[in-house]
Amino acid sequence: MLIQNQHYRTIWLSPENEEVVCIIDQRLLPHKFVVEELRTVSQLITAIKDMHVRGAGLIGATAGYGMYLACREAKENHGSEDYIYAAAKELISSRPTAINLEWAVKRQLKLIQTKQTIDDKIIIAKRTAIEIADEDAEYCRQIGLHGVSLIEKISKVKQGAVVNVLTHCNAGWLAFVDFGSALAPIYKAHNEGIKVHVWVDETRPRNQGASLTAWELLNHGVPHTIIADNTGGHLMQHGMVDMVITGADRVTAAGDVANKIGTYLKALAAKDNNIPFYVALPSSTFDWNIYDGLTEIEIETRSADEVKYISGICNDEFITVLVAPKNSSAINYGFDITPARLITGLITERGICGANQESIAALHKNISH
Repeated sequence: MLIQNQHYRTIWLSPENEEVVCIIDQRLLPHKFVVEELRTVSQLITAIKDMHVRGAGLIGATAGYGMYLACREAKENHGSEDYIYAAAKELISSRPTAINLEWAVKRQLKLIQTKQTIDDKIIIAKRTAIEIADEDAEYCRQIGLHGVSLIEKISKVKQGAVVNVLTHCNAGWLAFVDFGSALAPIYKAHNEGIKVHVWVDETRPRNQGASLTAWELLNHGVPHTIIADNTGGHLMQHGMVDMVITGADRVTAAGDVANKIGTYLKALAAKDNNIPFYVALPSSTFDWNIYDGLTEIEIETRSADEVKYISGICNDEFITVLVAPKNSSAINYGFDITPARLITGLITERGICGANQESIAALHKNISH
């Protein structure tokens, strides 16, 4: 992604100091672009929990670098493997719904265990963290290549008129290492000269759509319009949405999708209005061990303050404002489950498949589960 004509990823090792992990602090976007430096596993876990970084792919990449820092810190604790395992456990528990986090930690542990000395563990952990990040970026690029065909088909049917895509939350470059999942086909279409316009759900309560997706699209020059979360159904009823593309935080082996709260309602509205509903994800987001998303995926419950308060900028200063009665209770479910029956297809780096066990398995028959 280009920011002021400079290419950035969302996470990288500092070229000046390989013990420092650099991230873009997403809490400050779209108002301030700040690179934060993380030097300890504890700082990195806080960054995940408090959403300095967020999005399935980026959380996984961050966890990969977390295991690298854990190995470095273990060396200061007499090479203790217990320290590494404790860090792994804390990383996995930092956010429970997105499977990429657990996947990255377990991938690191499997390779770290093959090395005897702490120095060798550090070397393999660093190499693997970089590989996870590089793979995430490349898989998202491939998602764009496969997904753009869907937009092209609609464009041809509309004889070159604007293709209107609705998306929810942020599943773009900021949610991954680069390119993004749901936004990758949109960027590819825009780059190829296909007329595309994006309806951007604000995505309460943290407004990742209004603050992050809109900022990304603005920087890339993609036409877009921010809408309130409850507007999507109205737009669909009036023929103003051609397709829906969202990301995912965990997908079962049978095609049920866990994504940002509110995704299920968009899928219902799309089904009722015969609008294709696609989910874009790298294969690392599949949970091959579960089949029923509603009963088997843990849904993260976050602080009620995220519902009752809203943050923004006023006179160049960040402020937080109470928008609900102070003494009213609130609950803040971070995700919901969209059943496979409501999903037209899944866009992955391997291609597009149906949201069902047979189609998913056929596309991923050579992948290690």
